[in-house]
Amino acid sequence: MKSKLTSLIVRTIKVFFLFFSWLPMKKRLIVFESFLGKQYSDNPRAIYEYLKKVHPDFRMYWSVDRKYEKNFLNKDIRTCKRLSFKWVYLMARAEFWVTNSRLPLWIPKPKHTTYIQTWHGTPLKKLALDMEEVYMPGTNTTKYKENFVNEVNKWDYLVSPNAYSTKIFRRAFAFKGEIVESGYPRNDYLINSNNDYTVSKIKTAADLPKDKKIILYAPTWRDNQFYSKGSYKFNLQIDLEKMREELQEEYILVLRLHYLISENIDLSRYGNFVYDLSHYGDIKDLYLISDILITDYSSVFFDFANLKRPILFFTYDLEQYRDTLRGFYFDIEKNAPGALVKDTLQIIYEIRKVERNGYNPSKIAREFYNKFCYLEDGNATKRLVEKVFFK
Repeated sequence: MKSKLTSLIVRTIKVFFLFFSWLPMKKRLIVFESFLGKQYSDNPRAIYEYLKKVHPDFRMYWSVDRKYEKNFLNKDIRTCKRLSFKWVYLMARAEFWVTNSRLPLWIPKPKHTTYIQTWHGTPLKKLALDMEEVYMPGTNTTKYKENFVNEVNKWDYLVSPNAYSTKIFRRAFAFKGEIVESGYPRNDYLINSNNDYTVSKIKTAADLPKDKKIILYAPTWRDNQFYSKGSYKFNLQIDLEKMREELQEEYILVLRLHYLISENIDLSRYGNFVYDLSHYGDIKDLYLISDILITDYSSVFFDFANLKRPILFFTYDLEQYRDTLRGFYFDIEKNAPGALVKDTLQIIYEIRKVERNGYNPSKIAREFYNKFCYLEDGNATKRLVEKVFFK
């Protein structure tokens, strides 16, 4: 009964969408969306804020998932609830769509709309058509790839952070449109706002102590660990008690779980050492205030590398993730810009080593920066806007 009702609602929305899309385009109307309407963040946010400052004549709205409306409060932005009547009207009449993830598959793109897909990371793990097997719930390998191609066919522009990504995106997405190799707009912030004033302001807003260094743990999700479609489990493998025992005098640990992960971890027994900021608005602030990043196979390390700070890779399930779940585009064991560690004791050892010796980037880390971060000069958003919105 529920599935029939959902199907009826989708059909009704689609009828309205088609009707409104026949009406004339509203020039300079843009609808933005980040991570399926869950966040005001990432590349869409950088583009929005640049246009608001430099070209205020655009009329701009943010698509918001009803369950995440609190993330958009007090932001001084126009919003529309995702899949609402207002959303349908705006999407159908817009001159531009800007998003970093996929839109609902059933949405037809009006001929007058330009769809700008910013994506959300430099790829380490294999994407889309490059994946040999898909383990996500609610789909299979063939269906997943077909749906992905159908979505990609709507894109007019795809944003790339570097030449490496451009080559992969073209093949993995089977994208035939124009790729704008501009650098990632979201990383302009890391270049232009990397100062003591901004760091202090962020720590105050997040209610974090200012007398401690920050370790940021930002892992990705596992395709085969889930509750339901779009809702993933995560088993925290770090021994938080051991971390606190060894490091609490100098550090705090900030957790930032992937937006698809649904866990609510009880951290009450770890006092003022562990902070869960998984629902903090934009991860770019957490990069800026962190002294060390711990991740696994998430693309966050490509962005954090712009800050030239220590990165550790907690790869306790490397063989399974690499050989079964996803596979990688390059050999992380040889080319990672930081140490690979398998357990909590190794994490602590590497952090202590940085404490003793300071951070001296290895040859691999320097080569990594030159290969992946060379376009990140604080002007990526400007390049993209001038290329796409004022072509």
